[in-house]
Amino acid sequence: MSSALPITLVAAGGAAIINFWLSMRVGNVRRAAKVSIGDGGDMALMSRMRAQANFIEYTPIVLVLIGAIELSQGTTTWLWAVTGLYLLGRVGHGIGMDGWMPGRFGGTLISLFTMLGLGIYALVIPFTTPANPVTVLPITVQQPAG
Repeated sequence: MSSALPITLVAAGGAAIINFWLSMRVGNVRRAAKVSIGDGGDMALMSRMRAQANFIEYTPIVLVLIGAIELSQGTTTWLWAVTGLYLLGRVGHGIGMDGWMPGRFGGTLISLFTMLGLGIYALVIPFTTPANPVTVLPITVQQPAG
């Protein structure tokens, strides 16, 4: 049995796990800094909160684009690759917000270019993909004998 939209399912599942991980990281710093609401001026907490907020700002539209493209074009190797790269970029960005600048920079670029590339591709699909014609099948109705 194969599932419908496997790339989208994996992307959404991976995004949920990454968001959980980012949430736990915020909670850990929040407990250490003894800040229950807001950021309390704690730079480590601010950075972790921004990492999670940034994830939430990008990921929904990227997931919608992945799903729409997969629904319209089918499951493709390049879409698997873009999805995997995006998720890895988001992990890199989360780590990068703790000071690893290559992760932050790389994650930011990957996120921006993934969103832009998928957005442009989604805009192009309706104008470059031939429409699937509707096939009308004849129906024969028979009266019951008797």
